[in-house]
Amino acid sequence: MDSDGSSIDAVRSRCLACADCDLSRTRNRVVFGEGSATSPLVIVGEGPGEQEDASGRPFVGRAGALLDQALRENGILRQHVWITNVLKCRACSSEGRRMMNRPPRIDEVEACRQWLTSELSFVSPLVILCLGGPSASWIIHPEFRILRERGQWFPTPWAKTAMATLHPAYVLRQEGAAYDEARATLCRDIAEARKKVIELKKAAAPKPLPVENRQSAAAPEIVQGSLPLD
Repeated sequence: MDSDGSSIDAVRSRCLACADCDLSRTRNRVVFGEGSATSPLVIVGEGPGEQEDASGRPFVGRAGALLDQALRENGILRQHVWITNVLKCRACSSEGRRMMNRPPRIDEVEACRQWLTSELSFVSPLVILCLGGPSASWIIHPEFRILRERGQWFPTPWAKTAMATLHPAYVLRQEGAAYDEARATLCRDIAEARKKVIELKKAAAPKPLPVENRQSAAAPEIVQGSLPLD
């Protein structure tokens, strides 16, 4: 909770009523972030798809299932991290009788900027993992190129450091050996993000007291939210 009495739940409530761009006319539900609001690791995608728009939760379709698998393979569950998107409403357009996903417009991304900024400010993570180039273009730098800069660490105003990996939806579009390689890359990058969290938490931890002072010392303050370390 901050000085004006607001909380991430209050931000969520305001976000759910947002009508700052035209996506409010075509959405079914606003898709706010979820997970641990004290996590040292935040995962940011581009925006919700059809299933997320229907459920109001981020990453619940096939891409979400793959992300959950990759997290579990690294000893992490969804509830251990904060998962969100740059865009909170599905960007789509009518094609015949169906609404099809489309890239968001600049004005739509700008209208949503306040919500992601608020999320990141409240969670205050040590590490941000961007899923795909569009997310990295907002978090890391505007000219980000996923195939050239994937796996590299960059400073960011919202965390000590940020890295981008392949979006699970991109992985699912691959076939055969290309799929295996892309999936392995996603899992390795999540492992690197977890490793970076551990590294930064250890660096920020208080130095051990001399043996003679340990009994009288107060319990050390927890540096950041919990994340599995085993």
